[in-house]
Amino acid sequence: MPNGYPNLQFALLFEGLSEDQVKASLQYFREETYAQGTMLFDANTPGDTVYVVLKGAIRISRVTSFGEETTLDIVGPGEVVGEMASIDGLPRSARATCLQDTSALTISSSKFEELIKGNQTIAFNLLRELTKRIRKADDIIVQRLEEQKNALEARYLRLHKLIEASKSINSTLDLDRLLGIILESAAQSIGADRGTLYLVDDIKKELWSKVLQGENIVEIRLPFGKGIAGYVAETGETVLLPDAYADPRFNPEIDKKSGYRTRTMLCTPMRNKDGKIIGVFQLLNKKCGEFDSEDVEFIDALSAHASVAIENARLAQQMVQNERLSAVGRMASTIIHDIKNPMGTLRVYAQVMKRKSGNEEAAKLADEMIRQVDRFVNMAQEILDFTRGVGASNFQILDFERVMNDVLNFIEKDLEKNNVQLIRQCEFTGKVRLDQDKITRVFYNIASNARDAMPDGGILTASTRQDGPFVRIEFKDTGIGMPEEVKKRIFEPFMTYGKKHGTGLGMSIVKKIIDDHKGTIDIESEEGKGTIVIIKLPIEQ
Repeated sequence: MPNGYPNLQFALLFEGLSEDQVKASLQYFREETYAQGTMLFDANTPGDTVYVVLKGAIRISRVTSFGEETTLDIVGPGEVVGEMASIDGLPRSARATCLQDTSALTISSSKFEELIKGNQTIAFNLLRELTKRIRKADDIIVQRLEEQKNALEARYLRLHKLIEASKSINSTLDLDRLLGIILESAAQSIGADRGTLYLVDDIKKELWSKVLQGENIVEIRLPFGKGIAGYVAETGETVLLPDAYADPRFNPEIDKKSGYRTRTMLCTPMRNKDGKIIGVFQLLNKKCGEFDSEDVEFIDALSAHASVAIENARLAQQMVQNERLSAVGRMASTIIHDIKNPMGTLRVYAQVMKRKSGNEEAAKLADEMIRQVDRFVNMAQEILDFTRGVGASNFQILDFERVMNDVLNFIEKDLEKNNVQLIRQCEFTGKVRLDQDKITRVFYNIASNARDAMPDGGILTASTRQDGPFVRIEFKDTGIGMPEEVKKRIFEPFMTYGKKHGTGLGMSIVKKIIDDHKGTIDIESEEGKGTIVIIKLPIEQ
């Protein structure tokens, strides 16, 4: 081969030529260099130049009708580029782009035509190269068809899994059961070993889920931003971890407690039809390989169905609750209608007895009868107002110490009958703007719950003290306490625990009254260790 072009020994175009013949042919060529990324020519342009690659690599590609650029061939040293347009005189059929810094011998189309017409060996070599190129193109086409077939089969399988998962998800309106079905469908469909499905609590800015611990299902909560699931809820980003322990956001303490070893993880947001994040999928340990973009795509598609199913379940629960409230409201309305006259009669008789008895003890009993009649009627009216979402308050600025003592005196008599000792630790002596009747019912309801939680007797401690701009009222009992799940739902309508009587509306009404007073109420409780109810009401300045 001539000096300066050592790569020509690999060029099929010059194979079989003597050194003199090669030298004679090279007079038609000149050497050119091209930087990486240079487009030598594009499709549908005139074919005016042929290239013999000396160094580097050239990508031959075509852009499909849907905008995707598909690679047809990679041409390396010794191979010819651009010869077809020179032979048939038609525009270029593909695009040629330098994948690396490239040098090539170039020849004009007219000179190339003259060269192959004047040298039978070069013409035959070009025919052999074209044949080689056609065979290679055939192999590429077959490979692409097989890849497309496999991709279509995989897509069909994912679609089938999505349809089956969607059927399962839409098989129930029970929210707790639904969450389990969604998680199971997601894990099985992408081959995850296990996982957790969190839902978003917008009010508390937390994620919550229910998991099995031993034989009990318990609720777990996670603040936004904490852990990988919290990070996903806060940012909306999908997290793929090939090695969970290598990510500083991963908390290995959970593995230490459970004995489970997390290797790979996929954590992705669940969005509703409006794009709002309503939950987070956290899937662990893919059984074959690592989680990938196809798994993310599948979970995104599943999320659309899951979010609709969750919303339907919540709407169904709300409809049931509204119907139950409506039924209770109808009952309360009937009770009020039926008892209004007899209760009014009893009240009048009690007032008459008080005036005519002339006995101080009888007068006190008559006052108690009047208070109990009013309390009964007001409680029924309050239930009716709650079910209708209405209610009027009679706010007054009152001496809170007097109000508290009156309430505790009223409560104490009922507690004594049930072997419950009332301890008073009241320190606050300021004034508070409140509705005395409603606050009395709040405290009585809390004391009644405490009494029911101490069936064998116990101690109820009532305390008050100033806490900044609030008066802090605490009711602490020595009763049976309550599990975390019950504590989280205690203010929901119809939520009861350990009681065989009542409507389940008591604490819901309590919460509404405290809210109307612009106060707060919180519960601290643990099974077997009693309960503390903490109320804060604004102090009148």
